[in-house]
Amino acid sequence: MENKLYVGNLPYSMRDDDLQQHFAEFGQVSSAKVMMDRDTGRSKGFGFVEMGSGNEAQAAIRGMNGQSFDGRALVVNEARPREERSGGFGGGGQGGYRGGRSSY
Repeated sequence: MENKLYVGNLPYSMRDDDLQQHFAEFGQVSSAKVMMDRDTGRSKGFGFVEMGSGNEAQAAIRGMNGQSFDGRALVVNEARPREERSGGFGGGGQGGYRGGRSSY
């Protein structure tokens, strides 16, 4: 069991310290990070918590998943590795000439 957790549906007012304090009830919190929008400075509504051990992470999932904070039911589960995204601006596409036959 990994000890890194995904925490979703966070209240937009929650900050790193708040997240850390809530999860400390279940063991040692190595890190707690609420993801912020770089343009607005507002929370994106999710974050990650790294617990000291797999057992503490399991206890945190059992204890925090579904708990209500500011009217929002938290979603807590094991974090999955980040999926690689293709570079560029989203779609392959082939630029250039799109017409019919050309005669030279």
